[in-house]
Amino acid sequence: MFGHARENGYGQGASLGALAPAGVAATVIYVLFIGLPIVALLVRAGQQDGFLAGLTGGLVVQALRLTVVTSLVSMVVVVVVGTPFALLLARRRSTVLRVIDTFVELPIVLPPVVAGVAMLMAFGRNGLLGPALSAAGVTLPFTTAAVIFAQVFVAAPFYIRAARIGFAGVDPTYEEVSQTLGVSPWATFWRLTLPVAWPSLLTGLTLAWARAVSEFGATIMFAGNLSGRTQTMPLAIMTAMESSLGSALALSVLLVAISAVALAALSFLLRRNGSTA
Repeated sequence: MFGHARENGYGQGASLGALAPAGVAATVIYVLFIGLPIVALLVRAGQQDGFLAGLTGGLVVQALRLTVVTSLVSMVVVVVVGTPFALLLARRRSTVLRVIDTFVELPIVLPPVVAGVAMLMAFGRNGLLGPALSAAGVTLPFTTAAVIFAQVFVAAPFYIRAARIGFAGVDPTYEEVSQTLGVSPWATFWRLTLPVAWPSLLTGLTLAWARAVSEFGATIMFAGNLSGRTQTMPLAIMTAMESSLGSALALSVLLVAISAVALAALSFLLRRNGSTA
């Protein structure tokens, strides 16, 4: 009887008891708190005379193009470097790797502006590597490459953390059996380890990309706000607010749309993966 009640949802409601009204109230408050600003942004954008013109304006197009290109390049770097790194963290446990694992997640809690200053101190003209880079004819600060550096710095931990959790969830016994049957370690990784850990990797990649697209503090400190070179969408919003509210709203709506599409695509892919597993 109790099992039947749980199947019909009664058990869940009964388990909350007196806490159910508080849970409902908290849910409503949170949804309103998050939803109202988004609704207000969309309504205000629809009322703005310069909104449609702002969507095709030079500022928006340049910022959108730069953001897409730099974020995609950043994700390639994050995946290529972060995947084997996360696999090592998941498979090898030592004091040194535990310290490194904690250190990797530091950019998640580090203020972005501090990250930008830190990169200037490392790669700037007077930074630790500045003289060596100058001697090699390489200049990083206030270039498009600096935007990619900033995005990788702040976004990589999201992918590495999720990938590590995904790889840790793969039973090493299966990998050992696979290799015992004559399958090479590389083939085992592609045919067994990667498919099992794929949902975690996909989640981490989506979060990392969203973080790269929204990056502001580290970018403006290390790359500056140069139109067409380093002015990504978040920086363009700040610039547009000083002269064109329509352009600022257009960029803001685009970022909201990009975020919503990314989350919807992630949810669809995860459900599809779960249904075919």
